[in-house]
Amino acid sequence: METIYFKGAPCHTYGTVPAVGEKAPCFNLVNMALKEISCLDFRGKNVVLNVFPSLDTPVCAASVRRFNQEAAGLENTVVICVSMDLPFAASRFCTAEGIENLEVASAFRSPLFSQKYGLQIVDGPLAGLLARAVIILNGEGKVEYVDLVSEITDEPDYKSAIDFMKKK
Repeated sequence: METIYFKGAPCHTYGTVPAVGEKAPCFNLVNMALKEISCLDFRGKNVVLNVFPSLDTPVCAASVRRFNQEAAGLENTVVICVSMDLPFAASRFCTAEGIENLEVASAFRSPLFSQKYGLQIVDGPLAGLLARAVIILNGEGKVEYVDLVSEITDEPDYKSAIDFMKKK
């Protein structure tokens, strides 16, 4: 169980986030076209998982915009923005915002994603949604970088994540 905060109040997650050096759990998510995508689809590529509660919040939307601009152009790298939002809502958001350089995926059919990655919030006002985190996997699916944002209303440390990717 991880402890995170929502506006200063403690919340908890189911399980723990995979540690740097561990093999990441394989994931199955649903993209905006309602097609299932899997970790196997990205073998050999670096994967940046930008995970957050909902595109309907300013901080979450800002993280998608920022990764769309900065990290999506990195060589041999795919950025996957993951939330519990339905693919229809993600599609509307991406169309309105001109988001084209990354994958947007939903974990709504994949409770095992949120549990295996230790990101399912189990109490507090956001129970059932995902915690905010950036997890970077190498081409073999090993965890190389983890930023579990302790205060859900804060943005992730983009600079550290992007600098890490640029050094690869």
